[in-house]
This record gives sequence, structure tokens and C-alpha cells, in this order.
Amino acid sequence: MESRPPFRLLEPARLSSSAVFNSPHSGRDYPDELVGRSRLTREGLRASEDVLVDELFAAAPGHGAPLLAATAPRAWLDLNRSPAELDPALIRGVRLRDATLNQRVAAGLGVIPRVVAEGAEIYRTRIALAEAEARIRTVHAPYHAQLESLLVRARDAFGMAVLFDCHSMPSEALRAAPRVDGRCPDVVLGDRFGAAAGRALVLVTQRAFERQGFTVVRNAPFAGGYITQRYGRPALGLHAIQIEIDRGVYLDQVRLEPLAGFAEVRERIGRVVSELAGIASGVAGLAAE
Repeated sequence: MESRPPFRLLEPARLSSSAVFNSPHSGRDYPDELVGRSRLTREGLRASEDVLVDELFAAAPGHGAPLLAATAPRAWLDLNRSPAELDPALIRGVRLRDATLNQRVAAGLGVIPRVVAEGAEIYRTRIALAEAEARIRTVHAPYHAQLESLLVRARDAFGMAVLFDCHSMPSEALRAAPRVDGRCPDVVLGDRFGAAAGRALVLVTQRAFERQGFTVVRNAPFAGGYITQRYGRPALGLHAIQIEIDRGVYLDQVRLEPLAGFAEVRERIGRVVSELAGIASGVAGLAAE
């Protein structure tokens, strides 16, 4: 896996937006060494994948904004985790004082996941610390270096940068989500309860999705992960909004294949992307509201 690029960067012909679109969990380049050591089949490993999210947001370059998309799968390394979130139950040689232990790590969802999203164990045996560190060095570090570079470039060019961190969620994750007029949401926007992005930017993002017929809630059940927390620094001109889309809107969640209406959903999200790229162009005053 070390010789394979951990991401694809799709650049616009002309940079005209302060928006940066990011899809860190859509990677589907499963290395044979992972499949060979796993208790799971290749299909089973895909339970953690944000299937086709990069395709849903593929319109971004056409509207003047870059799209960064992982190629390395989440089951190999989770780009939405801190490199310090090492799981001692999986990684031999991890010293507790050197690891960031929290509920995610305890559940097996550290930077090197022990389980896929449905809780199934990935590995037959534990892995060495040196191997975990190699994955962080060759996948996590270059990905985040590229993402940070894109954000700094946008801020330097436009006075601000707006990161749209794009994800999908299984429908079952929405059981406890707030209802909107009795309806389960299609989209959850996370801004760390206001800490990661300007209030007006979040509002116009919500309205852009609603204009395309999506039901939207904020921060419940997902308020934003490591990426939103790391890069959302409104005082520094860096705004981050996590976008979670219900997989049931566009995907057969058993077969992990697009539904018949996938193209129509992609077109609707493409119109959202167009609007978000537009409002993120030269609107530093809006972000400060």
C-alpha cells in the first residue's frame, strides 16, 4: 500500500471559490495484504466505506473548487481520526501514555480501526506498532498535508476558506436523530455546535440542501469529527462544516450498489455544490456574522 497514492485531487480549471470539498472515507483501493489478514471478505470490509460519496460531490471542480478524495480505504486507516488515537487492543507495543484513549478507540474505531462500522472484527491477529506508524506516515500525513495546503491556498486567495467535509451515514444511525415535521433527516450538518464555522455559513449550507428537497438537521447525531475540529478555526479565516448524507437516499445498503435514482440524487447534490461554491466566493463578511 505504501507505493499507492492515498488520495485523488481533482482541481478546477480555474480556482474561483474559497470552498474545498473533501471525501476522506470514500477510498476503495483495498490492498491484498489487508484482505488476506482479515476475518472479513472484501465486501465485509466495505461496511465502513462512504460508498460513492466522492461521486456525489464530483461537480466541485466544475464550479471552481477542488475535490480531495481518499483512495486508501477507511478499514486500512481512518483519516477522520487523530494519529494519536492508537488502539492498544489492536496494536502491539502501544504505550498508554502515548495514545489518545476515548470512546471511539475503546469501540475499536481508532486511527487504525479494529472493527468496521457494523462492529465486526477486521483482523485475525494484532498488528505491530511499526506497521501502524508506517500507515500513518504514508497515508494520514500526506493526506492532511494536502488538505491543509488547499485550505491555506483558498484563504490566501479569497480571505477565507470553507471546508465541506463530505460523508455518508447508514440509515440506522438516524434512529435517534431529531425529526423535521415528523420526517427523518436526509442530511446532518456538523459544525461542532458553532465552534468550527460561522453561523451564517452553516445556515446558507442548510438552505442550499433544503432547496434541493433534502431534510436537514444540525449536529445530531453527528457534530463533526477530527477533521472538522482540526481545521475549523473561524477566527483564523478557516471554516469547516461536516456533511453526512443518509445512504438510504442513494444506495442499496446491503449490496452497496447505487439505487435506480442515484443519478438524480447526484444532480441535486451537484446543484447544492454549485451554490456552496458560489456563496464561498468572496463572502468573508458573511462568514463573520
